[in-house]
Amino acid sequence: MNNLFQNALKQLEKVNELIKLENNIYSQLQAPQKFLEVSVPVRMDDGKIKVFTGYRSQFNDARGPFKGGIRFHPDVNIDEVKALSAWMTWKTAVVNIPLGGGKGGVIVNPKELSQGELERLSRGYIDAIYKLIGPDVDVPAPDVYTDPKIMAWMMDEYEKLAGLHRPGVITGKPLSIGGSEARGYSTAQGAVYVLNEAVKKIGLEKGCTVAIQGFGNAGRFMAKLLQNEGYRVAVLSDSKGTICNYMGLNVEEVERHKDNTGSVANYPGAEDRGEMHCLEHEVDILIPAALENSINTDNVNVIKAKLIVELANGPITPEAEEVLAKKNIMVVPDILANAGGVAVSYFEQVQNAYGYYWKEGEVLEKLKDLMIKSFNEVWKEKEKYNTTMRIGAYALAVKRVAQAMKDRGRS
Repeated sequence: MNNLFQNALKQLEKVNELIKLENNIYSQLQAPQKFLEVSVPVRMDDGKIKVFTGYRSQFNDARGPFKGGIRFHPDVNIDEVKALSAWMTWKTAVVNIPLGGGKGGVIVNPKELSQGELERLSRGYIDAIYKLIGPDVDVPAPDVYTDPKIMAWMMDEYEKLAGLHRPGVITGKPLSIGGSEARGYSTAQGAVYVLNEAVKKIGLEKGCTVAIQGFGNAGRFMAKLLQNEGYRVAVLSDSKGTICNYMGLNVEEVERHKDNTGSVANYPGAEDRGEMHCLEHEVDILIPAALENSINTDNVNVIKAKLIVELANGPITPEAEEVLAKKNIMVVPDILANAGGVAVSYFEQVQNAYGYYWKEGEVLEKLKDLMIKSFNEVWKEKEKYNTTMRIGAYALAVKRVAQAMKDRGRS
């Protein structure tokens, strides 16, 4: 199994060979500034106390408060949380918003909890990390298996402890308590904006075919948005199956089928291709939207797509990426491709601070400008160093973080 934090450090090492950071800066970027492990005791419905382990990694705050999601997943571990906090640092820098990078997680399968147990766990986690977060310190958000309802409980718990209203402490909240319009699909929408730019760069047509690996929240929105843009969503997969229709799937029908059956498998308007992995299909664009390390040395050679857009965090291992580069397959990296979520989270913080809220169209206009500008800046770095999009994105982001550290006297 690939160690995610080692992957993150390998990527940093690779970019450092190009941009030549000062040693004093580079050494500080090898580890989080602060890492917290907490025990969260929760009274279960049967009256027994169960203790869950949680983490919060605060990687770097040179450019602004730490920022990053909280995931509830049985596979959460220290290295994963550290890696994700590093990637958040680069992600906020690559789209040039005044935030740093953090990440949190709890080792739990939330599907095994009742609503009451889930709420008590959510509030208990905030009780444990309360002194380390705040609108000007560290701002959590939703991630894998967390959602606006859980963010609402967490914000409410923080405000009870603080004794005042601080909606900006958490983003990804329901609209009724300070959430932002478009936040629910902002990760996918931001990815569509950069995908459109990448398609122009490599000369693909709008009607080209797309495969999406992972049909969770981001994958669903991505599929619907791309279909609306005129792309042919030909292949969709989830943990239980893969379906294919090269004429184009009806995404809304697939969504209804999954809601009714629990999987995309056996959708009547497509061939079931469970034996043929999503990655193997003859499509123009591949979008990994599942978990980390899903494209690795075991499967990278079957990929036939011309363009990969990383909607998930860290879906390609460094070794697999080298193979893709040799095959001349362009990869739009996660720190750019899925930064729409953190961009609109930042917009939510701004709106919370003002107490003034924008319409959906205004949010989307700001997001589109930000994502296209960021894509072009990354492309410029890619061309300057004659390298991949990922290294171009890292060069841009790491230089921005390093400059902020230097200007603060941290070198």
